[in-house]
Amino acid sequence: MAIKLPNKNDIRCANLMKTLKGSLSAFSQKIKIDQIDQNFFEEIVIPIAVYLNSLEKQKKPRLIGLTGGQGSGKTTLSNFIQLVLKKGFEQKSVGFSIDDIYKSKKDRELLGKKIHPMCIVRGVPGTHDVDLGLTILDSLNSASHNSLTPIPFFSKLEDKHIPEDEWIQFRGRPDFIFFDGWFCGAKPISTENWLPPLNKVEKEQDPDGIWSRWYNKELAGKYQELFNRFDTLIMIKVPNMEHIYESRWLQEKTLEKNLSNEQIKKKIMTKDEVIHFVMHYERLTRYVLEEIPKFADIVIYRNEKFNFNII
Repeated sequence: MAIKLPNKNDIRCANLMKTLKGSLSAFSQKIKIDQIDQNFFEEIVIPIAVYLNSLEKQKKPRLIGLTGGQGSGKTTLSNFIQLVLKKGFEQKSVGFSIDDIYKSKKDRELLGKKIHPMCIVRGVPGTHDVDLGLTILDSLNSASHNSLTPIPFFSKLEDKHIPEDEWIQFRGRPDFIFFDGWFCGAKPISTENWLPPLNKVEKEQDPDGIWSRWYNKELAGKYQELFNRFDTLIMIKVPNMEHIYESRWLQEKTLEKNLSNEQIKKKIMTKDEVIHFVMHYERLTRYVLEEIPKFADIVIYRNEKFNFNII
């Protein structure tokens, strides 16, 4: 059953919005996301933060999973909720993404030789170091007041983790851990009625479904152990696959705005390259859009005009 959130007229939400309006606006400018509708804060961010803060405190941190198609706004939502929890309730939180536990390019190249050449392309199940993710969660769960947990960061433009000595060192045990990923919470797709190639990439590079069946099998493994740890699963649901392409292109343009290194800027994808890239994830993305809303705890709808609401 979906969780019922407080609405924006709830006195707790109204007071928080009044207090944190400046901080939310400043953070929006910092990450160069322009013209965020105030309703996004009033109806989505603040109510979710108020709800999470109202939960009974437990011994270990609450793990919040955020899922939805690429470019839907998961990481941005996570960051805003964490900001409200910190400034509004003095709650400690830490967040990282499934992107931050990618396997190295070398490891993926080995998979490409052993399984299928498309395994080199990061993103699908099987291209992540799930054990790393589980180790980080275990470390945060058992942390003492002064212990340090390194939080990895993967540079997608450079296709590698930044050096470990540059990873953020989170001190102590958080109240909340936020973990986002485009297929977080997904179950393996049934193979009984396996669909033929869905797009140009699958038709040309994986006509027999060797790669897609491989990553579906990978999804049935340790990813389920990771996803089963979620205390709350939040989904951002977009209208259709076409919207995913547009969202991912918008994400690429926003990323470019935040870059100062001209050499790295050259690695920004064109719109055609983004479309080709996203085709790799269409099969599982369609499952995410159709099935996860049936069991996610909180479902946020994002329409064609990029407006958010909870029904």
